[in-house]
Amino acid sequence: MAEKPQPVRVVYCAVCSLPAEYCEFGPDFEKCKPWLIQNVPDLYPDLNKDSNSKEEDRVTEQLQSTSISASASSGSAPKHEEVKRLPGGKIKKKDKQEVVIEKVVRNKRKCITTVKGLELFGVKLSDASKKLGKKFATGASVVKGPTEKDQIDVQGDISYDIVEFITETWHDVPETAIFFIEDGKKVPAA
Repeated sequence: MAEKPQPVRVVYCAVCSLPAEYCEFGPDFEKCKPWLIQNVPDLYPDLNKDSNSKEEDRVTEQLQSTSISASASSGSAPKHEEVKRLPGGKIKKKDKQEVVIEKVVRNKRKCITTVKGLELFGVKLSDASKKLGKKFATGASVVKGPTEKDQIDVQGDISYDIVEFITETWHDVPETAIFFIEDGKKVPAA
């Protein structure tokens, strides 16, 4: 007689509650890594190598930072920018806080004024589009731009009136942080 098949034992991750084989496709893979290394090291052998190399990187960074701080005490302190590491070792810099206003012409006479970067000043884009639409009596909407970031599209050429409105409505946005894009060049509004 043939042997009766046994049920498969599935190990579930304690962090994301997915089967351990699927943790890498889940939303919290970075949080799952320590649990995976500890409980199922044979499932992801690359994680052990990565954790060892990350530990080495952390130690070298600590050594470099101590040498920098020792040299900084003798001279002026260098500026240290906050950088974020992306997968593949690429470095993501912090976005500059600036509002960019661009006028796009369509169908010869029709214009759309695009406002990008208001969200960096803590402005809610949906509320901002409503206020812009009411102030200038036009249609205004929040859309995804070509860089996958939200921006406000306002119908009509309101590019020069909009600077004064933005600085009066949202006091956190200084006029020096507002720029126009004219002929492909970034020009300060002030």
